[in-house]
Amino acid sequence: MQTKRLTDTLSVTGQIDPDDIARLAAQGFRSVINNRPDGEGDDQPRSEALASAAQQAGLDYRHIPIVPGQLQDSQVGAFTDALEQMPGPTLAFCRTGTRSTMLWALGAVHDGNRTVDDVLETAAQAGYDLAGLKPRLAQAAASPKSGEKGSA
Repeated sequence: MQTKRLTDTLSVTGQIDPDDIARLAAQGFRSVINNRPDGEGDDQPRSEALASAAQQAGLDYRHIPIVPGQLQDSQVGAFTDALEQMPGPTLAFCRTGTRSTMLWALGAVHDGNRTVDDVLETAAQAGYDLAGLKPRLAQAAASPKSGEKGSA
């Protein structure tokens, strides 16, 4: 398992197993976000097994499943909320780490924390090509932020 750092408090990786959780805790992670829907792959552990291992290791755990190609704004909001509510540093994972990186990127530009070019460069440095997401990132950056007039 190779973790890739996106920020001081967030790293991403591909699929993890329950046996990896104690090692993550030993590396200093305090929270885990699972972005894979259960049953996506035959060799994939169920979320309940990962949640149990996280609890045993003293880590916070959230399951925010993203079906490939079906990333919704509500899931971006849930991911951003999780990052704000859970103790860091946090490790988010999916099959390869791409969906987790996309969630972070969309949330970061929408909240005004990062520019589109900045999140694309950060993702690229971590090994994730989000160029195809650039139009959606630009749209997220232009949308009203939380608490601004016109936001829902």
